[in-house]
Amino acid sequence: QVQLVESGGGLVQAGGSLRLSCAASGIISSIHTMRWYRQAPGKQRELVATISSGGITVYADSVKGRFTISRDNAKNTVYLQMISLKPEDTARYYCNAWRTPSDYWGQGTQVTVSS
Repeated sequence: QVQLVESGGGLVQAGGSLRLSCAASGIISSIHTMRWYRQAPGKQRELVATISSGGITVYADSVKGRFTISRDNAKNTVYLQMISLKPEDTARYYCNAWRTPSDYWGQGTQVTVSS
């Protein structure tokens, strides 16, 4: 059974930092493209960051320079380091693992940034 378990969310003041973790089980995350998405209330789910199986990273313009996606293959875990957080970063953050034809999602972790 495949599981993606996100953790590390919480309440932080604007300008603060958080590191989200996505622990995978039942799959080898290193051979999957791993992504972080977020969804704020009343808004569509937004792709935030991607890391390919080869380690190539891509970011949404809104988080470029502030967020960093990385992976620890030994721990089968993907991270999202977030700095200089803004109130508009408030959302539920979801981890996604993709490798054709598989597409797996975690339950998400809430990030709330206060002004």
